[in-house]
Amino acid sequence: MPIILLFAVFVVATCGLIYELVAGTLASYLLGDSVTQFSTIIGCYLFAMGIGSFFSKYFNTNLLAWFIKIELLVGLVGGTSSTLLFLLFEQVESFRILLYFIVTLTGVLVGLEIPLLMRILEDKVEFKELVSQIFTFDYIGALVASIIFPLVLMPQLGILKTSYLFGILNTIVAIFLCYKFEELMVTKYLKGIGYVVLLFLLAGFVYADSIMSFAESATYKEKIIFSKSSAYQRIIITKNSKDVRMYLNGNLQFNSTDEYRYHEALVHLPIQYSKKINKVLILGGGDGMAARELLKYPSVKSIDLIDLDKAVTDLFKINPILTDLNHESLLSTKVKIHNLDAFVWLKSNKQKYDLIIIDFPDPSNYSVGKLYSTTFYKELYKCMADQGLAVIQSTSPYVAPNSFWCIYNTIQEVGFSAKPYHVFIPSFGDWGYVMLNKTDSWQKHQKLTSDLRFVDEKSFEQLSWFPKDIQHRKTELNKLNNQALVHYFEKEWNQFLQ
Repeated sequence: MPIILLFAVFVVATCGLIYELVAGTLASYLLGDSVTQFSTIIGCYLFAMGIGSFFSKYFNTNLLAWFIKIELLVGLVGGTSSTLLFLLFEQVESFRILLYFIVTLTGVLVGLEIPLLMRILEDKVEFKELVSQIFTFDYIGALVASIIFPLVLMPQLGILKTSYLFGILNTIVAIFLCYKFEELMVTKYLKGIGYVVLLFLLAGFVYADSIMSFAESATYKEKIIFSKSSAYQRIIITKNSKDVRMYLNGNLQFNSTDEYRYHEALVHLPIQYSKKINKVLILGGGDGMAARELLKYPSVKSIDLIDLDKAVTDLFKINPILTDLNHESLLSTKVKIHNLDAFVWLKSNKQKYDLIIIDFPDPSNYSVGKLYSTTFYKELYKCMADQGLAVIQSTSPYVAPNSFWCIYNTIQEVGFSAKPYHVFIPSFGDWGYVMLNKTDSWQKHQKLTSDLRFVDEKSFEQLSWFPKDIQHRKTELNKLNNQALVHYFEKEWNQFLQ
C-alpha cells in the first residue's frame, strides 16, 4: 500500500505544479507582463495550498475515500481550468477575480491531499521515513513538471491539451485507487463518478483544438487562418478581404495594409546615413519584413537574422500568404536565420556589422526589457563597425513618451550618438524609432531605392521633428537591475487603454 500512495504523491505534485504553470502562462498570454502574472499566481497558489493543509485537520473519517474524492475534483477543476479561462476572458468584466478564484480553488484542493496522505500512511510507515519519502516524491514531481512543461508540453500539446492531460492523470490515479482499495472504501459510487469525469476530460482533450478556435474566434474579429502555441508565445494570423494581421500573445504585430510604413521607416531611413551596407544584422524581425526591405539593395551581401522563436521564422518561410507579404525574403541565400536569444547571441558574437536593425517587441515585460538595457547596448556597441549604424523601434512617443525617451537616453548613456524620429502608422498611431552611431556624423551616403511607397529622400527631416507635447524629457536609464523602461511602459500604456 505505501508505494502506491507514494506514487500518488508524485502525481499530485506533478499535476499541481502543471496547473500552476498553465495558469501563469495563460495569464501572461491574456493579461501581459509575465513576471507579474507568474509571481502573483505562484504566491496565490502556495497560499491556497496552506489553507488546504490547514483545513485537512477537519477530515477525520474514511480518509482514503476523501483523498480519492479530492483527487477527482482536482482533475476536474485543473483539467478544465484553462478552457474556462479562455472561454470567459471576453465574457466577464472581472477576469482577474475568476483567474485567482480558480487558482485558489486548485491550490486548496492540492493542499488538502498531502496531509491526508500522511495521515493515511502514519500507521504503516515510521514517521521520519514517512516525512522523508512524502517530500522526496513531492519534490521529484515538481522537478519533472518544471522540466517537461516548457520543453515538451507547451510546444507539442499547447495549453488546453496540457490541462486536460494532467486532469486525466489525476482521475486515472483516483480510479486506480478505487479498485486497489475497494474493500476499504465506505463510498461505493466513486468509481462511477471517476469514469464520468474521465470521459468528460477525454472529450475535452480530443476537442481541445476546436475549443481553442471557438474561444479565439470570439476574441478576434477577423477570420483566423493560423494559430499555434510555440514554446514562447501564442501565434495568431488573421485574414479578411482587406488585410492580413499577426498577433503574438494577443498583441498586434503588423497589419498588411500599413506595415510598409513601419518597415520602410525602420530600414530605409537609416540606410541613407550608412556608409556601407554590405553586412547587416537584424535582431528580431522574424516575419521577414525588414529583410524584404534590405534585399532591395544589391550592395547587401549578407544578413544575419536573430529571432528566438523558430515557429515564427518557419511560418514566414512556408505559408504562401505570408511569403507573399515578405517576398520570400527568409528563403534568400543572403539571409541566415539564428533561432537564439538575441541577448545571449550578441554576447558571444565576434563579427562587426555595417547596419543593425533592431525590431524587438515592445518592452512590456522584463524578458524583453533586458533587450533595451545599458548592458545590451554595450554589447551592441562591440558588434557595430566603427562607421556602422543601427536603428531601434522604440514604441509610441505619443502614448508612452517616458518609455520612448528612456530608450533614447539609455542609448546615449553607453556612448552612442542618437537621432530620434517618428511616423504615423494607422494601425498603431504615432510610432517612434531611434538611429544611433559611434561617430556623431550624420551625412547621407546612400541613395534610396526607387520602389518605396512612403519614405523618400526628405522624410527624415520631416519625421525627426517632435511637437512640444512629446519633446525630449529626462528619465531614468534602463538597467538590468531596475528595468525602469518596463515600469514606464506599463504605466503609460495602461493609462492609455483604460
